[in-house]
Amino acid sequence: MGDPHKPKKTYHRPRRIWTIDQLNAELYILGTYGLRNKRELWKAQSEVARIRNQARALLAVPPEFRRDKELRLLGFLNRLGLVNESASLDDVLNLKIEDILERRLQTIVMRKIMSKSATQARQIVSHCHVSVGSRTVNLPGYIVRKDEEPNILVHQEPIIPQPPPDPN
Repeated sequence: MGDPHKPKKTYHRPRRIWTIDQLNAELYILGTYGLRNKRELWKAQSEVARIRNQARALLAVPPEFRRDKELRLLGFLNRLGLVNESASLDDVLNLKIEDILERRLQTIVMRKIMSKSATQARQIVSHCHVSVGSRTVNLPGYIVRKDEEPNILVHQEPIIPQPPPDPN
């Protein structure tokens, strides 16, 4: 058991972070999706790698043993909107980092309201102007499920209560 004040890392950074090709690719993705820092990018990369590793491990198991786990994995990814209903494990192995970044609340808000930039969409989400269903969500990195996507509402301005009129 670990220290509850220090949770384990949810990402793995690349082994070589100073190669010019990798720096350019990361910078392009950071700008396109409006990520705050490379740690957010590395979290998404680690999540895609974890999903792909599960699919790779399932392909190594005989078909009669993997059927249940394969259906659970594909159902989970289908609910997230990463694969379609008729997907196979080969489709899971073809997942890219952009697929999971497209499911972030920040990106969906950016596409839905046609904001000027990804940074503006991040600000809208961070300032509690977005609700998913009946909940106000202020996490730009929130992964939106496929069934939650129609329930995203963007509130234009917060309602500020007006002071009562002066009786004089």
